[in-house]
Amino acid sequence: MNSIMLRTTFAFTAAIAAQAALAQAPDSFPNRPLRLIIPYAPAGATDIVGRIVAQKLTERLSQQVLVDNRPGAGAIIGSEILAKSAPDGYTMMSANIAHGANPYLHKKLPYDTVKDFAPVTLMVVVPMVLIVHPSLPARSVPEFVALAKAKPGQLTYGTAGIGSANHLAMELFKISTGTNIIHIPYKGGGPAVVDLVAGQITAMFSTVAMAAPYVKGGKLRAFGISSTKRSAALPDVPTVAEAGISGAELHEWQGIVVAAGTPKAAIDILHREIAAVLGIADVRERIAGLGADVVASTPAQFAEHIRKELATWGKVVKQSGIQPD
Repeated sequence: MNSIMLRTTFAFTAAIAAQAALAQAPDSFPNRPLRLIIPYAPAGATDIVGRIVAQKLTERLSQQVLVDNRPGAGAIIGSEILAKSAPDGYTMMSANIAHGANPYLHKKLPYDTVKDFAPVTLMVVVPMVLIVHPSLPARSVPEFVALAKAKPGQLTYGTAGIGSANHLAMELFKISTGTNIIHIPYKGGGPAVVDLVAGQITAMFSTVAMAAPYVKGGKLRAFGISSTKRSAALPDVPTVAEAGISGAELHEWQGIVVAAGTPKAAIDILHREIAAVLGIADVRERIAGLGADVVASTPAQFAEHIRKELATWGKVVKQSGIQPD
């Protein structure tokens, strides 16, 4: 056998061996610790759900899943870190509603939301509730809308900041109802709720978990749930649609994404194991306690969800006149 044939045979054998090793790689994934980026500070809903999942995922994978909080810039800092990470499945991020809105809220992002990430699973959806100060002379969503129309630019609403879920929810509500309510941004949802209880602002959309204690204690009044079904935490509060407002349905949500280019086999393993974690009874109970609903979608379903989110928030940002940073 001449040298050319030897080199050809060696190259062919090496290629076959490489393909075989690649095919076997999924069986050994993961074989070292994983990282879950939370693009927000500790103690928020995204962090809490992420840590619940990370703990159980550690047990199932027999590999430590380390939570890495990287807050700042409305999830942009954490997203950039993921986008620039190795596409091997060992780095994940918990994305939320900002993932679909940021391309329209910022003139330039250090990543491409569509091209730089691969969906794994939509873990949970979090309904929001329209809450107001009890002194407001309105007792329902229609009465609130009528009051806002009678006093354009006089009612105010609080949010956790520009581009936050409560901001986007109210802007969608304003577009759907043709109302003019003034935005008062805060540095977090907690301070906004505190000022709402004190009567410094008129209304806001809040997660059910944050609002329920104040509503049940009579310190705030709840008018409508933003999702398509009522919340078990506030069963007597109708959905916004039941109250006669169409086009204002939305959820805050949390899902897992990885860097684009991550092998499908790794994505499939992560999806399978995260879905299994979300099916554990005590996990579902703890998540329900946050006012959230478990979804555990497939990667394809999550990709479609993100596509719809991008379309929705592109229209809302344009119609509402929110100025990109």
